[in-house]
Amino acid sequence: MSTAIFDFTRSRLARLLAAVVLALVLAVMARPLLAQAAPATAPVAATTAAPESAREAASTAAAAPAPAELPAASVAEGSTDAAAPGASSYTPMKPTPGVGMPVAGGIDVQEQFSPTGRQAYGFHIGMFWVMVAISVFVLVLLLYVMWRFRAKANPVPSRTTHHVGLEVAWTLVPVLILVAIAIPSISLLQQQYRTPPADAITIKATGYQWYWGYSYPDNGEFEVISNMLPDAEADARGEPRQLAVDNRMVVPAGVPLRIQTTAADVIHAFAVPSLWFKIDAVPGRLNERLLTIEKPGVYYGQCSELCGARHGYMPIVVEALPMDQWRAWVRAQGGTFADEAAPAAAPAAAPLQDPESAVPNAAGAGAPPVAPVTPTPAA
Repeated sequence: MSTAIFDFTRSRLARLLAAVVLALVLAVMARPLLAQAAPATAPVAATTAAPESAREAASTAAAAPAPAELPAASVAEGSTDAAAPGASSYTPMKPTPGVGMPVAGGIDVQEQFSPTGRQAYGFHIGMFWVMVAISVFVLVLLLYVMWRFRAKANPVPSRTTHHVGLEVAWTLVPVLILVAIAIPSISLLQQQYRTPPADAITIKATGYQWYWGYSYPDNGEFEVISNMLPDAEADARGEPRQLAVDNRMVVPAGVPLRIQTTAADVIHAFAVPSLWFKIDAVPGRLNERLLTIEKPGVYYGQCSELCGARHGYMPIVVEALPMDQWRAWVRAQGGTFADEAAPAAAPAAAPLQDPESAVPNAAGAGAPPVAPVTPTPAA
C-alpha cells in the first residue's frame, strides 16, 4: 500500500515539474515574438506627428535641423551640401564599407534601413531563439529518456500505452507555439504589403536583358539606364565588384516611395537585401510596393530571378539622398516638379497695325484715324 502511494505521489510531482518546465519554455519563446509588435508601431507614431503630406514634410526637412545621428554632411559624403539647380550640384555618393552591401564571412542578414526590414529582422531573431529553445528542450528530454529508461535500470519495460496528460501536453504546446509565431508573422505580412500613400513618389524600374532602366513618372518621365561597371572601374570608385553600376537609381530618403516594376523581355526581380525589398518584374504587368529608406546611403542589390545567360551581371544600386539634393539631381537630369511653378513667359509684344489695304489712299489705309475736333461755338 505504501509503495502504491509513493508511486502515485512521484507521478504527480513529475507531472507538476513537467508543467512548470513547459510554462517557462513557452514564456521564453513568446516574449521575443510578442515584442515585435511594438517596433512596428513606433515609426507610425512618429509619422503621424509629421505634416499631412509626405512631400510637404520632405520639403520642410531642409529648414529643420538634421537629427543628431544623421548629420547630412557626413552621411551624404560625395554629394554637394548646398544643392543648387544644375549638374554641378550632384556627385555620386561614396558607399560606406559594410553598409548596404554583403560582407566577407557574414553569418547574419544585412543591417536593415527600412521600417519593414527592421521589423522583419526582429522577427528573424525571435524565430532563431524559438528554434534554440525547442532544440534544447528536445535534446534534454531525449537525454533524460535515454538515461531514465535504459535497459539496465528497467529490466522489465513498462507496458503503459496511454497517458492522457502527456497526450494533451504534446498536442496543446505545439498549438500555442504556432499561435505565438502567427501573431508577429501576420503583422509582418501586413507591413510588407501596405498600399503606398497617394503622395508617395513614384519610381518605375524596368528589367531588360541584362540591365535596368529607372524612370520617374512624377518628374517628367525621364529614364536612367543602369549597367554594371567593369571590375577595374569599380575598384577605382571604391565600390564592390559586380555590384557597382554606372548610373544609380537615385531616390529621396525618409519619404514613402512607390516602387513599380515591369520587364521588357523576360521575368526579372528587383531585390535589395539591406532594405528587405524584393518584387518581381513581369513583362506586360506593373507591380508596385511601398518602400521607405530611413537613412541616406548607397544600397546594393541584384536581379533575383533567373533571366538568361547574363543574369548575374545586372546589379541594382539605390542611392538615397536628402530631399534637397535629390531635387537637384532631378533637375540635372532635365526633370520637373509639379509643386514648382514654371517660369513666367515674357509678355508678347503688341502686334503692329497693318493697313487694311495696300492701295494708296484707300479707305482705312494710311495712318490711324484722328479723332474729330469739336468746333468751339462763337461768342
